Amino acid sequence: QEQLVESGGGLAQPGGSLRLSCTASGFTGGISVLTMSWYRQAPGLKRELVAKHTKFGHAVNYPLSVQGPFTISRDNANNTVYLQMNKLNPEETAVYFCNAIKDDSNYWGKGIQVTVSS
Repeated sequence: QEQLVESGGGLAQPGGSLRLSCTASGFTGGISVLTMSWYRQAPGLKRELVAKHTKFGHAVNYPLSVQGPFTISRDNANNTVYLQMNKLNPEETAVYFCNAIKDDSNYWGKGIQVTVSS
């Protein structure tokens, strides 16, 4: 059964950094055949796309929704995708979700809390 598990969240100070990880399992072919993305959802707001890394190796950030310099990357050998978040801002406090797209199907992790506060 396909599964995505996020880790690495928690509390960060304004201006600080966190690295989120998402490990996939159960996908035939591993994440190399998947487009992987990170989304986030703050309280009272809709879930929004933060960054996407296509199966062709193209990394795309969406700077209008991201205030700090974020970088998405993947390690196909370990079936893991990362989101490096630097210069975090309190407005980026949210639950962050890992997403995988294979063919026409969407898969989601359960999400992980990121809180930016002093």
